[in-house]
Amino acid sequence: MKKKSRSAKAKAPAALPAALLASALQAQGDGVVVSALPAKGQKAGIIFANESFCTMSGRAAAGLAGLPHAALHADRTDWEKFERWLRTAPPGKVLAGEGYLVGREGATPYASWTFGVIRNTRRRPTHLVATYRDTTEKRRLQEALVHAQRLDAVGRLAGGVAHDFNNLLSVINGYCEMLAAQVSDRPHALREVNEIHRAGMQAAALTRQLLAFGRRQPMDARVIDLNRLVSDNAEIMSRLVGSAGKLELDLAENLGRTRADPTQFQQVILNLVINARDALRDKGCITITTANREIAAGLNRRVTDVPPGRYVSIAVSDNGTGMDAETQKHLFEPFFTTKPEGKGTGLGLALVYGVVQQSAGYITVRSALLAGSTFEILLPEFTGSEEPADLGGPVSPLPATRGHETLLLLEEDDVVRKMVAGMLTADGYRVLAAKTPTEALKLFRAHARPVQLLIANPRQGGSTVARSLLEAKKDLRMLCTSNHETLPPLSWLKKEHQASMVKPYALSEILLTVRTLLDA
Repeated sequence: MKKKSRSAKAKAPAALPAALLASALQAQGDGVVVSALPAKGQKAGIIFANESFCTMSGRAAAGLAGLPHAALHADRTDWEKFERWLRTAPPGKVLAGEGYLVGREGATPYASWTFGVIRNTRRRPTHLVATYRDTTEKRRLQEALVHAQRLDAVGRLAGGVAHDFNNLLSVINGYCEMLAAQVSDRPHALREVNEIHRAGMQAAALTRQLLAFGRRQPMDARVIDLNRLVSDNAEIMSRLVGSAGKLELDLAENLGRTRADPTQFQQVILNLVINARDALRDKGCITITTANREIAAGLNRRVTDVPPGRYVSIAVSDNGTGMDAETQKHLFEPFFTTKPEGKGTGLGLALVYGVVQQSAGYITVRSALLAGSTFEILLPEFTGSEEPADLGGPVSPLPATRGHETLLLLEEDDVVRKMVAGMLTADGYRVLAAKTPTEALKLFRAHARPVQLLIANPRQGGSTVARSLLEAKKDLRMLCTSNHETLPPLSWLKKEHQASMVKPYALSEILLTVRTLLDA
């Protein structure tokens, strides 16, 4: 009796019944679509779509039956790619890709897909089996990350430009103030100097917006009541809107408090109102709404995800022209604008974004073409006992500033150093000016008189110099300078013996601060 050959072929698995096969496809978590391909004796089109695909696309299986498979894809080149691949692909291989699908009512879910082919006994393709995995949320998160990284990179660049520009503006504006004092009896010359100074101050305002976008703008964060901030500025906002439309306020009762810089946040609200006004059509409407919001789960919108928590919300809505998705991608980038040339700098929304980020808040955008826009800002609710800041109050008169004390100035920029030393000397002070910490210490040791006040950036060697000076003068005063941010107080120096100042400097501000410190 002959033994069976070890190489005898194993029995082929039994074919699944059609009903069981259909149930297996329905049980898949990914979308599955089967389509007949053009072949002799059969009509091309979709013959099966499982429940997962119907859920993903928002379309019923009955409505898909008979449609050409290409109709599922928003980009018809996906199907053209498949047709080219089909002509040369060996049996058993699949084609993979990703792209937008055509959903219900204009929705465009994003999916990764694979195309496989069923062939007949002659190895001719008869059916397409396509699987789809919904990656809409993954792609949205990737786009949000890229968007955030791009804004961060542009912010760093903007902050760097503003840093260098502030040194130049300190010189321009400082010398303008000095020159104005010298020509005060010559009206024509004074008028021209004032025009230069006005331009310098406008440039300084632009750098503040750049710094705000880069989140380097000095902040004076205080507890604020958004309802009060809106109400106090209602008249200004109404004038800004003017005849373009009407302004409506919908302010929540018992609105929570938050912490932010009231001056900067006032500018944020005004910028959003101006942006809404420019989008109005045919005397439209702008609505400012405040509310208490509790976010239980991430709020998914185009620009950002808001983590769970309690927030105070302010939203500026309009029923104007709206924006398409591509415009929304670039909204907060500096110098991006859809306004005609000469009608805007493209920095308004960049400032809004920077201030909101710096305030630990979030900004979301909802917009569609011809359907208006809503910019909503969410700020963390403040639950402490501190009372809202009083934003009013009279301006104190300037005291006399002239002095005779010895000051040590440490400034790395040659032109700024010369300008500051000149204005302080003209006001009666003895000024020792140095470019480096080493040079500053040499001047201090060589000078017979004690130094009463140091002007320096603590992060550029100023702290080292100050500690050395403190050994000789325990009540040393220090004016801490910075190119773009208000510095925290120095823990090892008495609070009343230090002050902080951010470039670009104003002559009166330097003189007043120096005198105030010396008299403290």
